[in-house]
Amino acid sequence: MKAKFIYISCLACLLWMGSAGSSLMAQGISAAANPNQLIMQELEVSEKDHSIQAAGKSLSYKTTAGFMHMSNEGGKPKAKFYFTAYTLKNVSNPKDRPITFVFNGGPGSSSVWLHMGGLGPRMIEMTEDGEALPPPYNVIDNPNTWLDKTDLVFIDPIETGYSRPAEGEDKKQFLGYVEDIASVGDFIRAYVSEFKRWNSPKFLSGESYGTTRAAGLSGYLQDRYGMFLNGIIMISAVTNFATLNFAPGHDLPYIMYLPTYAAIAEYHKALPNEVSDLDAFIEEVRQYAKGEYATMLMKGDQLTEDDKLRLADKLHQYTGLSKEYLENTHYRIHIRRFVKELLRDRKQTVGRLDGRILGLDLDHAGEGFEFDPSYNKAIYGPYSMAINDYVSRELGFESNLAYEILTGRVRPWNYSNVQNEYLNNSETLRNAIHKNPYLKVMFINGYYDLATPFFATEYTVDHMMVAPELRDNISMKYYESGHMVYIHKPSLDQMTKDVRGFYEEVLKK
Repeated sequence: MKAKFIYISCLACLLWMGSAGSSLMAQGISAAANPNQLIMQELEVSEKDHSIQAAGKSLSYKTTAGFMHMSNEGGKPKAKFYFTAYTLKNVSNPKDRPITFVFNGGPGSSSVWLHMGGLGPRMIEMTEDGEALPPPYNVIDNPNTWLDKTDLVFIDPIETGYSRPAEGEDKKQFLGYVEDIASVGDFIRAYVSEFKRWNSPKFLSGESYGTTRAAGLSGYLQDRYGMFLNGIIMISAVTNFATLNFAPGHDLPYIMYLPTYAAIAEYHKALPNEVSDLDAFIEEVRQYAKGEYATMLMKGDQLTEDDKLRLADKLHQYTGLSKEYLENTHYRIHIRRFVKELLRDRKQTVGRLDGRILGLDLDHAGEGFEFDPSYNKAIYGPYSMAINDYVSRELGFESNLAYEILTGRVRPWNYSNVQNEYLNNSETLRNAIHKNPYLKVMFINGYYDLATPFFATEYTVDHMMVAPELRDNISMKYYESGHMVYIHKPSLDQMTKDVRGFYEEVLKK
């Protein structure tokens, strides 16, 4: 079934004063009404009815898949957003049904990973550990879907998935931190208005750079449109890029990554000593990283010979890397080196997205791996098949465009709002919580994630300076998985329980 809907809107002039404008200015977003604001022009969608068994019950739902064509207020076409929405049927009052807007990161990633990996009602079939089965692959029912707790809208930002600028429009107007927040935020406002969901409890869920987007949207939606959120689920988060960007003279990432290095080394039994309790071991490395290790790195080249011996001994104990190698790195382990060096003696590499997954290179003497086995070997092929087949065969939406899974089409990404500094929008999230004390945020972390290490997320949250009486608005969950926590079946099962509990807690009267 194809449906066309036409939407015509005229927005009143809005003058911002005080804190709302200053909060948006902190993100680099103009405090004046945005002349490039996007409004819905028309919908071009396919709608179908489906049902699934999840959470011990039958769920009947409608899918809406296709384009929201968007224009500026003058009616000039600007872009078309591809989205897939899942809405539970037979709900009479929107107050009774939450809605969650979902996206992945990149920048340059479609929403395919969360959509077909763990949140949507259908998912790609993988092994229990999250590796690919032999092609061709299968799409199966997902008993862990979040649909039993919330309607779901999966958004592909411009130049990802099927989403594109309108004909003749410069794509640069969508490709950057500020530009992305504004366009995705405008899509969410337009969707909520068109489908009469202003009175529904509203949530965001992002993964990776999608958590950067979610933090930015928490301020943009609240301060620009008065759209106050109930909750945000941050999966494999990064909101302070200073914790991740390795650079000479910048020691913070070496500290942030150490507990993840240790967890991965323990997983592959590459440590000199056996570990009997993973959580206790990780806590030990945490304390060392924020204590003695941080202090030692602060000394720079003023380390004594005794300092060097102690550093080499501890880092060898926690990473399994040789003391000679550690000395040659000045006791600073770069992620690009770690993925190659950890199992070099076995001629294997470890994954960046998921350090549990191993790869094989041609050159065993290289400085870094030739490809990320946790992406190229494990997930890229299955997820590409899943979304392309599922959208056309089951959702009934046809497009002759290539579905951009994870694309370079968004490069260069514009960070002009943070010249000569690292992007850190955790302050936007803190500000949103202080203005809306009912906003709850859950962080989901994988122990084996080298893209957004869990210790960096802890550091970021601990430096947000959330008021003590609101600190319980933020919760942390941990799983023995990687960046895509949900590809590991035991972690997916536990994550689903935790997420369902989060919705129940946030929405209880």
